[in-house]
Amino acid sequence: MQSVRMTNQSTNLAAEAHGIVKRFGPIEVLHDVAISIPVGDARALVGRNGAGKSTLVGLLTGIYGANAGEIRLGGKPAPALGDRQAWRERVACVYQRWMVIPHLTVGENLFLNNQPRGALGLVDWRRLRDRSMAALKEWDLDVSPDIDAWRLTVEQRQIVEIARALLQGSRFIILDEPTAELERKEVNRLFDRIRGLQASGVTFLYISHHLEEIYEICRTVTVMRDGRVVADAELEEFPKDRLVAAMVGDAAMVKREGVTATRTEGPAGLALSGLRLADAFEAIDLRVAPGECVGLAGLAGSGKDSVAETIAGLLKPDSGTVSILGTKAPLGDVAAMRAAGVGFVARDRHVRGLFPLLPVGDNLTTTVMDRFGAAGFVSPARQAAMVDKQIASIGIVASSGDQPIRELSGGNQQKAMLGRALASDPKVLVLVAPTQGVDIASKEAVYDIIDQAKARGMAVLVVSDDLDELTICDRVEVIFRGRLTRSFPRGWKDHDMVAAIEGLY
Repeated sequence: MQSVRMTNQSTNLAAEAHGIVKRFGPIEVLHDVAISIPVGDARALVGRNGAGKSTLVGLLTGIYGANAGEIRLGGKPAPALGDRQAWRERVACVYQRWMVIPHLTVGENLFLNNQPRGALGLVDWRRLRDRSMAALKEWDLDVSPDIDAWRLTVEQRQIVEIARALLQGSRFIILDEPTAELERKEVNRLFDRIRGLQASGVTFLYISHHLEEIYEICRTVTVMRDGRVVADAELEEFPKDRLVAAMVGDAAMVKREGVTATRTEGPAGLALSGLRLADAFEAIDLRVAPGECVGLAGLAGSGKDSVAETIAGLLKPDSGTVSILGTKAPLGDVAAMRAAGVGFVARDRHVRGLFPLLPVGDNLTTTVMDRFGAAGFVSPARQAAMVDKQIASIGIVASSGDQPIRELSGGNQQKAMLGRALASDPKVLVLVAPTQGVDIASKEAVYDIIDQAKARGMAVLVVSDDLDELTICDRVEVIFRGRLTRSFPRGWKDHDMVAAIEGLY
């Protein structure tokens, strides 16, 4: 698709980038990127995962430096990378993951790195509290400046972050998936505040996978794909079907076939019936046959991760059942769900998966240590034998099972996560973003492991919104705002899948 450039752009620009090239090592991730955002605009920045949005935000906020090109803020060249105070005065980013410091007070967070000081250079705590109370009143936020920030709701934390940016002088604010954890009434209040700030000249760059929201709050849109800006236009010129087409490119038929389901008769390998968890998902009915791979696709905050964590026993639903080969499983208990036949790989191996200080062998077998001895004693020889077998069968590249897992590549760490899930010989394998953060060769290795699991008769559930990951599935169920909305058999087209995931069906 040809790039569409905006016309009649204001010369009064809050932020602009020209000819931006960014490389990480030998890999060029941004290619000749240009963007110009007028003062008072609410610009949407959209694109699929890996399009380059996060890297561009990193450049606009001074986290990274560009290899080529120029960035200007408020009509002036961007500050030097090391001058954090100058960056804070000109641009701020409110991330989906909250950036307030939980054990500081609300007032301390509002004036972080910007505390009012007295004649001797000491923090003037009285002025800080008075100014905090004035800011909270202006934002109609009924909380004390003296409470710890961890007590705030998601909506209140976002308000504190936006207020902090304005108090530091920034008039250009980037909002990264700001509504992912908000209820609709909270979204409406956020949008009202954005509109009020726009009227006073504050500029917003708004990043969201919820496309219906950008039509509600944004005036213009920049679309990125594969590290390039492919469209830049007024939103009224871009109906939703055209926007999705720009994000996806040519709608391509899925080519990867993989192993087809081997068995569909008899009890389901995995069956969810009437599963409900307040504020996450409701009325989920889903069946995965032994030897079948089903995708659960949705946006961040759609409820898909919560469904996976419920099956794994990390969350306990309010109602409904999970059955493994026709037998109801005990809910809300990780060990019991594993004993019932569930193997699980979490989304972020660094936060919720790996034990980085332990060797590969312990990471592979931590869920089955009872197999190597009794009464709390472990036979190193029996453990080593299983570790060697797992390393060979999964294809982990390591010097031995004693090598610290933190020394392995990302792909081999991910294979170790899969190996741990498979160590208990599960009947059901639940994988959340199984190829996130790995290279192409490792992705293919992960796909082969999934195919082998299917061939052994496991029911596999892949939870993702990555189109490449979903290509391995026999069918894909789409979840939107906590409800299953569409089902796609193998052979779906990218355009149709993206439209369903975004709620544009």
